[in-house]
Amino acid sequence: MTLLSLFKNTNNNNNPHTLIWSEDDFVNDYLAKSYAKEDQFKDCEHVIIDCETDGLDELIASLTESSLFSEQKLIMVKNPFFLTAKVPKKYQKQINDLIKIFENLSDLEDTIVIVASYEKLDRRKKLTKTVLKQFNVVEPKIRSYEVGAITKALIKAEGYTITQSALQLLIERSDQVMDTVLSNYQKLKMTATDNKITEKSVMQNVDLSLAQNIFAILESALNRNYQEAVDRLENQLREGTSPIQLLAVFENQLELLLVVKILAQRGRSEPQIVKDLGVHPYRVKLALKNRVKISKLEKLLRDAIDLEFNYKNGTYREDNFLKLFVLNV
Repeated sequence: MTLLSLFKNTNNNNNPHTLIWSEDDFVNDYLAKSYAKEDQFKDCEHVIIDCETDGLDELIASLTESSLFSEQKLIMVKNPFFLTAKVPKKYQKQINDLIKIFENLSDLEDTIVIVASYEKLDRRKKLTKTVLKQFNVVEPKIRSYEVGAITKALIKAEGYTITQSALQLLIERSDQVMDTVLSNYQKLKMTATDNKITEKSVMQNVDLSLAQNIFAILESALNRNYQEAVDRLENQLREGTSPIQLLAVFENQLELLLVVKILAQRGRSEPQIVKDLGVHPYRVKLALKNRVKISKLEKLLRDAIDLEFNYKNGTYREDNFLKLFVLNV
């Protein structure tokens, strides 16, 4: 199964010419490389054209010239600025040439894969309209709460297996960020025995993220494990994390706890809260289990915001004020 099928795509009659479009360059690149490794392209000459460094003339030459090494080419097009609003007028001839080529893809023996890591494409342009019509358009845009399901499907599609506990740990340690998940998953593939990824493997090969380490400080304090909280806090400070960075993550965690509790109080179910907030289900589950009252969370959040303000304006400079905040949680 192709990884591209995991995401929204137009799949125009199994059209091999593909546009991969999302803001996440790492995810786009991962999918493009996976697609290029499929059996249908194993005998092709693989050509990579970066439009920003190689130029449009080089792209057009690759699209119109025959391969010296094989019957077909797989042409990977990166940084296709010609699909955006920022295209200088000096490129008008090349734009017209590209329109003609893309309008007649059926005459082309080669396969084109365009990787567009942009938030928006200029849909007003004829060239963009042509590409969107002629190519299979894949949009790997992933919401936070979809990261787990997409990761599980991707791992299965690549022939690996992962236990549910290992998957949950992988997502947690990757902060629900898809490109971080993929980066960590690549480490796990290298150490997997019989293509199996276990919780033990994740624990050994994927470090806690900065946010997770900071969450652990607050979690320990909320559970009244103050010595553990202070020890973790001092470790982070020794490693160079600033009080302002720590407080920003504290505030994020307190806001999540507060909002989850308020929504639950208003009768929202756990799945509804996950969808409304767009966060990983496990974080919502933990927040619902937390017994700290809404009034105390509100006070802690105000105190954290005030403390951050005082660090930013220079009133506080010592770490002791931060330690005092943790001990008063």
